Amino acid sequence: MNIDKVKKVYLIGIGGIGMSGLARYFQHLGYAVAGYDKTETELTKTLDGEGIAISYEDDVENIPSLFAEPNEETLIIFTPAVPKDLAIKNYFLEKGHTLFKRSQVLGFISASRFTIAVAGTHGKTTTSTMIAHILKDSGYDCSAFLGGISTNYNSNVLYGNNDVVVVEADEYDRSFLTLHPNIAVVTSADADHLDIYGDESQLIESFELFLGRVVEGGTSIVKKNLPFGGDILYANDIPCDAYATNVQVRDGEFYFDYLSEDLKIENIHLGIAGIHNVENAVAAITVAKLLKIDASKIVAALSSFAGAKRRFEYIVKNEKHIYIDDYAHHPEELRAFLTSMRKLYPNKKLTVVFQPHLFSRTKDFVDGFAEVLGFADELLLMEIYPARELPMEGVDSSWLASKIDLENKRIVSPEEVLKIVEEERPELIVTVGAGDIDRLVKPLKKLLGDVS
Repeated sequence: MNIDKVKKVYLIGIGGIGMSGLARYFQHLGYAVAGYDKTETELTKTLDGEGIAISYEDDVENIPSLFAEPNEETLIIFTPAVPKDLAIKNYFLEKGHTLFKRSQVLGFISASRFTIAVAGTHGKTTTSTMIAHILKDSGYDCSAFLGGISTNYNSNVLYGNNDVVVVEADEYDRSFLTLHPNIAVVTSADADHLDIYGDESQLIESFELFLGRVVEGGTSIVKKNLPFGGDILYANDIPCDAYATNVQVRDGEFYFDYLSEDLKIENIHLGIAGIHNVENAVAAITVAKLLKIDASKIVAALSSFAGAKRRFEYIVKNEKHIYIDDYAHHPEELRAFLTSMRKLYPNKKLTVVFQPHLFSRTKDFVDGFAEVLGFADELLLMEIYPARELPMEGVDSSWLASKIDLENKRIVSPEEVLKIVEEERPELIVTVGAGDIDRLVKPLKKLLGDVS
């Protein structure tokens, strides 16, 4: 595939966060862009408003004729999450098109550019968004393909005027092995996606292969205490090549010092909350240092960094209520998020609304979920969001709830969540999960009041 000859792009599963970024990128270049997704969402409505035609019916009659015939100007991209029997996907295959995954296309785009790739089972969205913001805010510049909507730029794709690109590198389905990064960051490697990898050792091997794809003369930056190493090890409050120390919470804001062999930056204010985000900031600073960005510009960018949507995102913050939404869907993500909540608000009753994501993930990590959900004062547990999976016998939210050592816990529907919140008016509430729990954000915001 010669990406430079492409003029028409059709995306199957265009509503996904990564796929929508590619759609926006190609439209920005002036290409004809259209796509299919099974569900209309706020994101697909936004794409439609930007002039990208989207069909929500699996009907080949809805495919614009200009995409029908295979040629070097036409690129068909699909997400592995779509069913194998999808009529639109099979139509393109029968026509003789070669279908490419998002990761392959990112590989084509980044092949001739200076690539900063951020991988990890969690932390990669915030870290890649943070790196991109530092490069943009400092004037260094970059393009970026992000796995979330940057709050600073209200987009998941950024356009730069140089050859530097920041890419969120996804380990799912070994997608990140299409990249050849100049700088590779690995934020975490906790067991996950075991429905794909089989066991943790295969996942670890995949990350090692990713690091092996760093180009000659490039640099790998790896969180300390992972099962593999890198050129630079980083951490929060653990002495190593680059680490945070003197971490403080002052008036609900996080401050810390950055230490490495040749650089010390004191009293850094982080624009977003969370102990885990201090650690993410250490990785981002280390990347910026490699690029020789001035320390004062790094500090200014981190202070103005507003995060990514659904990553420790304040939805309501007023005198009576605090409501935060987060994408955490793995026990270790939940642990980091809820630990930070306790540090920020030690004297407030914490109500957690959690929607498990995938039957397989719930089954594989049920004990971990049970432990960290016990951090809540009150738990409103929704049913498991199946995504691409069929139900598993005996694996449901009742089973998970039975393992949680917490007196105040209930299994609830979305409608019941809204009713409970309306009646109980919790002072500190979080919604957490990677499924469709985000549909509760707007009604909960309306119930509890806008951000002050």
